[in-house]
Amino acid sequence: MTNENNPLMIEGKNPVWEALKAGRPMDKLLINKELNQQTIKGLLGLARRSHVLVDFVPKAKLDTLSETGRHQGLIALLPAAQYTNFHDMLDQAFAKSEAPLIVILDQIQDPYNLGAIIRSAECAGAQGIVIPERRSAGLTAVVARASAGAIEHVPIAKVKNLSDAIKIMKDRGLWVIGTDSQGSNYHQVDMKGPTAIVIGNEGDGMRRLTKEACDQLAGIPLQGKVESLNASVAAGVLLFEVVRQRQQ
Repeated sequence: MTNENNPLMIEGKNPVWEALKAGRPMDKLLINKELNQQTIKGLLGLARRSHVLVDFVPKAKLDTLSETGRHQGLIALLPAAQYTNFHDMLDQAFAKSEAPLIVILDQIQDPYNLGAIIRSAECAGAQGIVIPERRSAGLTAVVARASAGAIEHVPIAKVKNLSDAIKIMKDRGLWVIGTDSQGSNYHQVDMKGPTAIVIGNEGDGMRRLTKEACDQLAGIPLQGKVESLNASVAAGVLLFEVVRQRQQ
């Protein structure tokens, strides 16, 4: 039975090597940290040139994940849905709308949060979602289920450098709004034009470089004693504020 967090895995040196050569999308390549790297030097090089995240883990983790019992120290985790090329996503977004809405996720690591955000983005009519390659949940089966099928309807792009991607989006005409408790009241932030909303990490919020790349910061006033909202809830609030403003 396939592990619920990873709907499809490729195990073993030759299968992983062939998948890499074929350009198969991978969320992550898990390698036994005790494996002699010289024996897989070519494979490692190809993985890195293909921008596949490589994670060296204990053999016990691979044993637990393995469905075949013959992983040979390598397991590739494949996404539950295909990623979209970042530039193609932007082209498609502007082709669909004069005022596209893009969601940027800065290291959202909880798969349930990611799935819920994808669901809210689709319901709000967003044209795309951008996530970083590293320290972000991938498009696993858990994410697919939490999205209630929305993962199939929203283009999702994975980028190597989020700050660089934000600069490109700004150059294309998107106004980039970061969520931050110190920002302006979100009701007072104009979101009617081409907009990209940035949602930060569940615990730490946006990274410094991401925050500095934003055009404006928007905060959600809280009335209780808890200092912050769940990332997916904050995303829902901001996304449907965009909807409200654009319907006026």
